[in-house]
Amino acid sequence: MPPITEAVAVLERTPAVLRSMLAELPESWSSYVAAEGSWSPYDVLGHLLHGERTDWIPRLAVILEHGSAVPFTPFDREGMRGSAPDLTSLLADFTDARASSLRALAEAALTPADLDRVGRHPDLGEVTLGELLASWAVHDLSHIAQIAETMAKRYRVEVGPWRAYLPVLDREELTD
Repeated sequence: MPPITEAVAVLERTPAVLRSMLAELPESWSSYVAAEGSWSPYDVLGHLLHGERTDWIPRLAVILEHGSAVPFTPFDREGMRGSAPDLTSLLADFTDARASSLRALAEAALTPADLDRVGRHPDLGEVTLGELLASWAVHDLSHIAQIAETMAKRYRVEVGPWRAYLPVLDREELTD
């Protein structure tokens, strides 16, 4: 299992990466939906914020307090609806929420042995705290990739014949 510091190295960078990718872009980029039923970059950012508030640290707390005796509250993947009125506010809210989560993680003063502590996911069954932390980091990276792919697909037609060299334009939509 990777050390906690490795996961934190990704988690602490995500808000800056998203700000760099999305801040001050025309709304046509952040609101673009590549296919029916898929998410815009704005939706993905709202999903990340919702997870920050209701998923990662609350699940860590359940593992530390109850182990596998109490299952995690199921996560509402669509719970991001109505997160914030605009992208600027959403980026600020996510940045603040992530900073709060990372403070809570640091205050938990986890040891390498804590990574083996077990919790109970409502769908996956027993999971370890280490798996939770690794999944949190990979979840961030997955959604950064989803945002990049969605933005690329906005120019699917405009690239003309170069589309043959740009496989990102024809990959299936990434989902959570």
